[in-house]
Amino acid sequence: MRVAVTVDGKTIQMEEGENLLSELQKNRWFVPALCYYEKVSPTGSCRLCVIKRKGVETFETACTLTVQQGMDIEVFTPELEEYRKEILHLILSEHKHDCMVCEAAGECELERLAYQYHIDISSEVYPHMYKKDAIPDVSQVLIFDPQKCIKCYRCVKACDELQEKHVLDMAYRSSDMVVWPGVTGVWSESACDGCGECIQACPVGALTEKDAVGKGRTWEMTKTTTTCEYCGVGCQIEVYTKDCEIVKVKGLDRPSNWGRLCIKGRFGHEYIASEERLETPLIKRNGKFEKASWEEALNYVAEKLLEIKEKFGPDALGGLSSARCTNEENYVFQKFVRAVFGTNNVDHCARLCHASTVAGLAKAFGSGAMTNSISEFFECDCILVTGSNTTETHPVIATFIKNAVRKGAILIVADPRKIDLVGYSKVHLQQKNGTDVALFNGLMNVIYTEKLLDEAFIKERTEGFDEFVEVIKEYTPEKVEKITGVPREKIEYAAKLYGRAKKASIVFAMGITQHTTGTDNVLSLANLAMLTGNVGRPSTGVNPLRGQNNVQGACDMGALSNVYPGYQKVTDPE
Repeated sequence: MRVAVTVDGKTIQMEEGENLLSELQKNRWFVPALCYYEKVSPTGSCRLCVIKRKGVETFETACTLTVQQGMDIEVFTPELEEYRKEILHLILSEHKHDCMVCEAAGECELERLAYQYHIDISSEVYPHMYKKDAIPDVSQVLIFDPQKCIKCYRCVKACDELQEKHVLDMAYRSSDMVVWPGVTGVWSESACDGCGECIQACPVGALTEKDAVGKGRTWEMTKTTTTCEYCGVGCQIEVYTKDCEIVKVKGLDRPSNWGRLCIKGRFGHEYIASEERLETPLIKRNGKFEKASWEEALNYVAEKLLEIKEKFGPDALGGLSSARCTNEENYVFQKFVRAVFGTNNVDHCARLCHASTVAGLAKAFGSGAMTNSISEFFECDCILVTGSNTTETHPVIATFIKNAVRKGAILIVADPRKIDLVGYSKVHLQQKNGTDVALFNGLMNVIYTEKLLDEAFIKERTEGFDEFVEVIKEYTPEKVEKITGVPREKIEYAAKLYGRAKKASIVFAMGITQHTTGTDNVLSLANLAMLTGNVGRPSTGVNPLRGQNNVQGACDMGALSNVYPGYQKVTDPE
């Protein structure tokens, strides 16, 4: 609800209960701040965002206050501005400001504020307090310079609250305070996996990309928005290039990743400049590849394809499309195979990884895709993860799941392995390989017996319920324990946790799809969601995690042998 707040004598509307500093900035009252990072909880350590509240004698930090009805505050008075200038002098005394060679020059938030407040950094109002004997800590992917660190806590909180990795902390006190990775305080010896979230959170040049050093300043670079080329999360990224070379990558605040990246997305771009990449087409002659021109190569391929088609017929040809290509490229490729070759022999990696997902979810829901968006994991109150080592294969989604758990969501893991997410789960169902259908039927048996099903949803939006019940009645917890090896008590406990949840989501990947029973596994999960009415609402549903960044698009565009674009069956005469 929007409420009236008086700021420097003017009344403006703000959202009640929201962070005061954030609301001030949204209303174009640009109160300075260095420690504030809207993605994490406020710290109030830099003291720059101080305000004076009516009825309160002392200065208060806006970032640690929430908006309340009738607030009357002063923000830009001469007294407050003089106080901020003094604070900036103190921060600069603990910061090595070598702007001429600093990697963050031009985008450094401290540099911007020093300029805004007309601070002459050459004049030493306070003596330099940073440790001149401190040396940078260099890891595989980043450099930490303690002489530039302003102790804002942003990197620590980003590691804790966004990535949920808890690698960083602060050690010592006063001017000796320093960011401390792991147990030893050495980055390369810590549990840091190189996601680089701390670099993106750092407001100054204390944390920088190791491979970007000396390759250019931000204002010299071209920024290109694109999609990460690795897993199926489809993280949105901003690529910084100079002289036709990628210098660094940053995450963008878009629904798939909200600025987060993993080590591959942020640092895994060196292959683009690899000397092993082909620069020209190659044609094999006398058993050896020889360089050829594009015209020669295209003519050669076209002649050979026509020759094969005329001699052996269209079905002697086939094409493999790519789940790393765009929708447009996949559409054109499948059309080329069908219209020019004259065959349906076109496919891509989903034939192996998620063919059962496409078949199962299309049969259950009419579309073989995630029923909900990635961002909705934030608001789930129960998440069932099965057949997915999410932390390793889809790291950014794993952070969203861990965030949900920290907020109070219940996590259930069904996996033969003790994966990383087990440490965050309420219960781990460690079934024998290949017994997934029995396990899911056992969960549904308990939900049905305990009357935790959504009868209204079943009546209005499903079919075949009576036949379905006859099947799951046979899968009692005792029987399922014998089949799966999962104790009956755990099956009952997990079923009740999922069945009682108001917003339960199912997450799965190739651990359950690459089986002879893969399609049945997927259908069983769809049944579990429908039984409890967890489909068609926010933060619910059945959500397959894809292996590459456009598996879904390649399927949608018809790069499959059995369907045209839009999943129109090739066997349908119409």
